[in-house]
Amino acid sequence: MTVSSPLQPISASSRTAHVLEVIKGAILNGELAPGQSLVESELAGRLGVSKTPVREALKTLESTGLVVIRPYTGTTVRAFTDDDAVAIYDVRLLLEPEAVRRSVASGASFDDAADALARARAAADGSERSIANRDFHRALYRHCGNPLLLQTLDGLRDQIALISAGSWARSASWQHEALEHGRILEAARSGDADGTARLVHQHIGGFARRQIIGAPADRGRTDRVDTARADTGSTEATEGGSG
Repeated sequence: MTVSSPLQPISASSRTAHVLEVIKGAILNGELAPGQSLVESELAGRLGVSKTPVREALKTLESTGLVVIRPYTGTTVRAFTDDDAVAIYDVRLLLEPEAVRRSVASGASFDDAADALARARAAADGSERSIANRDFHRALYRHCGNPLLLQTLDGLRDQIALISAGSWARSASWQHEALEHGRILEAARSGDADGTARLVHQHIGGFARRQIIGAPADRGRTDRVDTARADTGSTEATEGGSG
């Protein structure tokens, strides 16, 4: 498929970075759909730039897992399989609650998390909401004190954002998600490290159960995700998103 969205020409300054953000935004809001072909010349024409910044942007997006580049075949928006999503959320559930627990225990400020939460609530589209949602979670774990843990979670951010955007397209859940995020932020600001980690675990696990392994055909696969051992808590009563 070719790009059929109203992507507009951009200024010459910081072209590669700008092209990267425009294409990433189009992917996260569904303007560029999973499996869609990304032709350098067509993207360059719509954005009013040469093919060079488009090529560099696509290479960066490949490194973050949002596009797939195949020699002699071309570039496409990544289409996550159920197995991909299960693997990503399995790793996330193992690491992120502990990273958040360490951040809260460090006495960090979570003002940036509050700002991201406000941006998510005011978002005009799925791309803005997905990015703000991603920023909220990073603000919670970024003070974990372990650079390798931080790098690993950061490496999953764009892929998680794309999975979240796809789930929202099927079942809008961000209003409930905002409520869960509010409870998480309140616990973090109170200094309750273990309680915050537990809420994050429930939040991520609830999303995985509903959106990734919730369909009847997939329920037999719950043993593959640690969410089967999660405390269901209040998340079973809501339809929160992934965070």
